[in-house]
Amino acid sequence: MLKQNFQLKLLHKLSPQQIQLMKLIQLPTQAFEQKLKQEIEENPALDIEREIDNDEDLQNEYEDLGNENIDTDEINIDEYLSDDEIPHYKLHANNYSPDDEENQIPYAGGISFHQNLKSQLNTFSLNNKKSSIAEFLVGSLDDSGYLRREILDLVDDLAFTQNIYTTEEEVEEVLTSIIQRMDPIGIGARNLKECLVLQLKNKSKSKSIALAIEILIKSFDQFVKKHYKKLITKYGITEGDLRLAVSEIEKLNPKPGGTYTVTSKITDQIVPDFTIQIIEGDLDLSLNSRNAPELNISREYNNMLKGYKESKQKSKSQKDAVLFIKQKLDAAKWFIDAIKQRQQTLLLTMNAIMEYQKEYFISGDEKKLRPMILKDIADIIAMDISTVSRVANSKYVSTPYGTKLIKEFFSESMKNDRGEDVSTREIKNILRAVIKNEDKKKPLTDDKLMHKLKEEGYIIARRTVAKYREQLEIPVARLRKEI
Repeated sequence: MLKQNFQLKLLHKLSPQQIQLMKLIQLPTQAFEQKLKQEIEENPALDIEREIDNDEDLQNEYEDLGNENIDTDEINIDEYLSDDEIPHYKLHANNYSPDDEENQIPYAGGISFHQNLKSQLNTFSLNNKKSSIAEFLVGSLDDSGYLRREILDLVDDLAFTQNIYTTEEEVEEVLTSIIQRMDPIGIGARNLKECLVLQLKNKSKSKSIALAIEILIKSFDQFVKKHYKKLITKYGITEGDLRLAVSEIEKLNPKPGGTYTVTSKITDQIVPDFTIQIIEGDLDLSLNSRNAPELNISREYNNMLKGYKESKQKSKSQKDAVLFIKQKLDAAKWFIDAIKQRQQTLLLTMNAIMEYQKEYFISGDEKKLRPMILKDIADIIAMDISTVSRVANSKYVSTPYGTKLIKEFFSESMKNDRGEDVSTREIKNILRAVIKNEDKKKPLTDDKLMHKLKEEGYIIARRTVAKYREQLEIPVARLRKEI
């Protein structure tokens, strides 16, 4: 049975422009520069210049044009040319200077890991078949130097992709007698255990190295879990003997392939989006000038509009061209407005964070970091929490105490034994210090850490201690144990 009924719903939908603005706000400086470059390449109505020439003549041309409307979709050309003293499509940034450095992202030099291994193959006397197998094995190693695939799978791949028919035994022989003898020692291993053993076998023979090899081969799981008492009993050795053996293992490289840099790999570089300085005792906030480009409308587009307006007979192709220009100018106008709004949002948000954490930025003392959540800043600037989150999660600020990720300034609050609100970040710092100073022969369990924090005035549950410890990427007590 069919029924008809009315239903009212209150929906809030973001326009495509609003969604794009949110994405622009989220972009850090380097990603924003790439987005800006892409937009300029796709929209010929946009120009970016480091130094804008005197536009007085161009401005006079704008002002001489009347308010004539054209028939093509009732487009008001003057609306796109000028309606005030400053052309629409120009954005001046007060904190941008032509003298600012153009810092390019550095590239790492050197030879790649796989290229180095292939060059080493030339030092071996190999027939064509073994040479092809060895080169295939080198290409199968991951960036850490491990061979993660089964030998049988490699045999099949050699047959299907290289037309090389071989056996598991032959591939195993090439792996152990050629690949695993190449530098750095440890490459070609199938797992961590084999990698460490290969490195130890390449060292000068000694009692501690022989013991280390035996422990890794026969008692790897007990070693990883740091069951030192069981190892001492099992091998009938002293604590000193085990300490020397463990010391030899700790000197090894678990990722031998990581010693090589990859050619043309971009090195890690943080570009701060903001800078906070202390000037005569007051905080001064500035936005990275690379976030504030100077944009203006293309002169060519202005000339095309002017030519269309002055022509007496307007052909269909001219009208189509004006429609295309209108679309590009609308996109340019929105993009420039979005950049303005992005700058305002970034500065407004960061200024609120700076004022909220003023005591920290003045002193640099992390104990003076106030508990602060996204809602605190959102209420101050009268914006949505999601907007604050977009600014905080991906932006860095340069301070007198180093470059910091903005989201690190946010933390929840807890009360100490005096009823004062303290930042959870302060508690984590104290927890890290307690663990750092513990007796490594008898590391503190989470329960004992809870009592230690209680002595410091922070009453928190054991499960909370465990959560903070995991967030600090600190292992459990058993894995922190040393001999």
